[in-house]
This record gives sequence, C-alpha cells and structure tokens, in this order.
Amino acid sequence: MKYIIPVLFSVLLAACVEPGSENLPPSSGRPGDIFLIMDSAQWKGPLGRTLDSVFSAEMEGLPRKEAIFHMRWIDPRKLNSVLKQRRNLIFAVSFDQKAAGARQIRATFTPESLEKINADPNLFSQNVQNVFAKNQEVLFLFAQTEEALIKHIQANRVKLVEFFNLRERERLTQSLFRAAQPQGILPMLRKEFNCELKIPFGYEVAQQEPDFFWARQINAHDDKDIFIARKKYTSQTQFAKDSLIAFRDAICKKYLFEDPDRLETHLLTETTVPYKPVITREISFNKKYAVEMRGLWKTNNLTMGGPFISFIFVDEPQGMLYYIEGFTFCPGKDQREIIRELETILYTFKTSNEITPA
Repeated sequence: MKYIIPVLFSVLLAACVEPGSENLPPSSGRPGDIFLIMDSAQWKGPLGRTLDSVFSAEMEGLPRKEAIFHMRWIDPRKLNSVLKQRRNLIFAVSFDQKAAGARQIRATFTPESLEKINADPNLFSQNVQNVFAKNQEVLFLFAQTEEALIKHIQANRVKLVEFFNLRERERLTQSLFRAAQPQGILPMLRKEFNCELKIPFGYEVAQQEPDFFWARQINAHDDKDIFIARKKYTSQTQFAKDSLIAFRDAICKKYLFEDPDRLETHLLTETTVPYKPVITREISFNKKYAVEMRGLWKTNNLTMGGPFISFIFVDEPQGMLYYIEGFTFCPGKDQREIIRELETILYTFKTSNEITPA
C-alpha cells in the first residue's frame, strides 16, 4: 500500500524535500515511534485527540497495555535537524487555522498543490519517503477545515495504522534477513511442507513432524517461537474462531510443552480473561484470503504465558489448511515490538504455488 487513498497528484513541497537522497543521513529513532508535527492549538484540541486515539490505541493481544505506536508531538517551530531525521513523521494541518505553527506547515505546500487540494475535498493525505533522512516515511495529512480532516482520519483510521505497520515491517524485513539464514531450513520446508518461510539467523529448529514445524530463538530476556501446522482443508467452517482455537489447542497439546517430560505442562489458548479476548479478523495475507488471530497463551499448569499472533489460510493446490504462528515468553517486559518482529517473519510465508524455483 503506497498511498492511504488513491492520490492523483504528487504534493509538491516548497520547503522541505532535500535533493539527492543518497546524501541524506540515516533515519533515527526506535521501531514503533511516530513524531507528529502540528500546531499546538490543534494538538490540544479535537484534531490532536483524534490522531492520538488512532496511533496510541492499545495493541490487541498483549498481556498488558501497550500502544500500537509511541507518538510524540512536536511544535513545528521546534522541529530541528535532529528531530527531522526520525524514522516516522506526520505533518497535520487544516488550512482554516491561522496560528504560527499551522502557517509554517502550510508554507511547505506549493500554490499548485493547494489548488489541487482545493479542487478535490476527498484528498487528505500524501506520503513521501526519504525527505530528511534515508529509510524515512513522512505522511502529510491536510484538509480545508479541521472538521473535514477529523472526518477523513476517523474514516481511514485502520488504513492509517496499517500504513505505518507496513512500513515498520519493511524495515524489519531488511534488518532481520541481512545476515544469512540458518542452513538447511528453507530446502527442508520446500521438500517436506511444500512451502517457504524465511527464518532469521539465531533461530534453531526445535521440532519437525509431518504436520508440524517449530523454530525458536532463546535469549537472556525472551523466548521467540515460530511454528507451522497444517491439516486437510474441508470447509469454510474451519475458519470459525472456535474451530481455530480448537485446532491451535490440539497442536499445542500434542507438541508444545513447558517441560516435554511433563505432559500436563502443554500450552493452550487463554480464553478465560474477559478483558483480554482472542481477536480474529479477515485479512488479505500476501494477496490471499486469511484470518488473523491474536491473543494470549498459557501453560496448562499456569506457570508460563504470553502473547501470540497467527495467520490461517488455504494452499489451494495442495488442499491444505495452514496455521502459522509466532508466540513469545517475555514476562515483565514490553512485547509490542517482539510481536511485530514475529509478524514480519510470518509474512515471508509462501504457499506451494508461490515458491520461487530453486
């Protein structure tokens, strides 16, 4: 997704795009950070509250409250060279505002751009990459009135969040797979499972069965796990939430334990906490129908637990239902970025008809 909405023109920026991206410094900042540049009056008013509710909303499926993004407001008049180099920037302005900060952002638009915006009230966004730094994403949000901009943002809140989620996944893909992948895993998955999944350096195969594959990375502070499970596809009812939880629990009870010598320590899905429900939603996963599931897991003896994210879809040529999941054990620590990393790995999955010939 390159643009939030179909944009029929490029916003020409009069005062901010620096020529020659090859000469720019690298972008800075932590994954999941967004810096919002807007006038102080609008930040303290309805527009600021709306943007904060979109990007600082709680990420689903985590054991404790964590925002989808960590958003920080910056007054346009205090936007120095260091802040300009942050990885994710949003400039927001409505043209009915006359305060100094709003005027400063408006000045970045050329007269030609303003004419095109005036001519089409449906246009409200434009993204530009590598404006002040390499590997940077800058999003401009604009409208003639604050009320109109708020309506656009509310109507497109899911797309706005997914836009930056996608950009963070792209960056993570670059960093996770910069080093060589563990040898032997990719050829084995092609041969035994008729699929592909990129596994980053540092992960090791924990178990391999005809219907199950498990890789994990154990660090001093966290345990990151990826697994693939599959079975014959029979009907669309297999995508129902209860069916997916039952399938997940059957796989966990068969293969995943805190201690393999103690069968009562198997993993299962946490479904007993009302304020932390398992969430499912229909999505397009690499251009095919899928269901995304997020929630919490626990061990049957209640000694361990954590969040998971999974995707479920059909490999039509094989007639197989695939369930792929990432879960982590990282007690007492923030886990948003771990789940985002596991999600990035899962998105490298390819079904049999998508495999690149060796």
